[in-house]
Amino acid sequence: MGESYLWVKAFHIIFVASWFAGLFYMPRLFVNLAMVPPDSHAERERLLLMTRKLYRFSSLLMVPALALGLWLWLGFGIGLGAGQGWMHAKLVLVVGAVGYHHVCRSLLRSFEQLANRRSHRWYRVFNEVTVLLFAATVVLVVVKPF
Repeated sequence: MGESYLWVKAFHIIFVASWFAGLFYMPRLFVNLAMVPPDSHAERERLLLMTRKLYRFSSLLMVPALALGLWLWLGFGIGLGAGQGWMHAKLVLVVGAVGYHHVCRSLLRSFEQLANRRSHRWYRVFNEVTVLLFAATVVLVVVKPF
C-alpha cells in the first residue's frame, strides 16, 4: 500500500484519539456543572465556557478523524471484501460515537438554558459510554474477530 497509507493511518489514529480525549472529558465537565450550587454563577459560567470550547475543539478533531477513516476505507480498501464483518461493526460504533458527540451538544444546551434535569451520578455513568465505544473500536480494528 505504500508510505502514504501509513501516513494516513497514523494521522487517523492521532485524530481519533484526540477527538475521544474531548469525549472522555466533556461529560466530566457535565458532572461538575450538575454539582454547581444554584447561587454559584461564576463557577457555572467558567465551566460552561470550558465545555463550549472543548465541544468546539472536539468537533474540529472529529472532522479529520472521520475524513481520514473514509480515506482508509474507500481509498485504500481497508475493510472491503469478504470476511470483513469487523468493519461493519466498527462503522456502527463510529456512528454511535458521532451520535454521542451530538448528544453532548444537546446536554450542553440544557445547561446553558438552565434546563438540566439529570444528576451528577447520571453524567458519571454517561461518561463511561465513551470508554466502551473506544475500547470496542480498538478491539475490532486490532483483533478483527469476524
